[in-house]
Amino acid sequence: MPLDEANFHQLADATISRLAEAIDVDLGDEIDVEEQNEILTLILPDGGQYIVNKNAPLKQIWLSSPRSGAWHFVWDAATERWRSTRGEKVSLDDLLIGELAEITGTRVSF
Repeated sequence: MPLDEANFHQLADATISRLAEAIDVDLGDEIDVEEQNEILTLILPDGGQYIVNKNAPLKQIWLSSPRSGAWHFVWDAATERWRSTRGEKVSLDDLLIGELAEITGTRVSF
């Protein structure tokens, strides 16, 4: 079943808020976490930035990573996760957990 606009906004907003809260709790001493206007910005000690935001027309969450570049994620109802549109189909959570753990040495609990 396709994701309708209202459900997209609800799921995307909840995801962005959940990510912001978990990262702030686990890494707030190392990473600046800013959530504003449905955009999550993570500022690393070296000045690099992750940006997570919604793309409503495509019903996607977009991630800009200083390590791995640009990613687009679509909702996978079967796994209830945001999955990459790239061939490897990695989840948004797994990608962020892995990259942030590499940077900080701490694994975020989403």
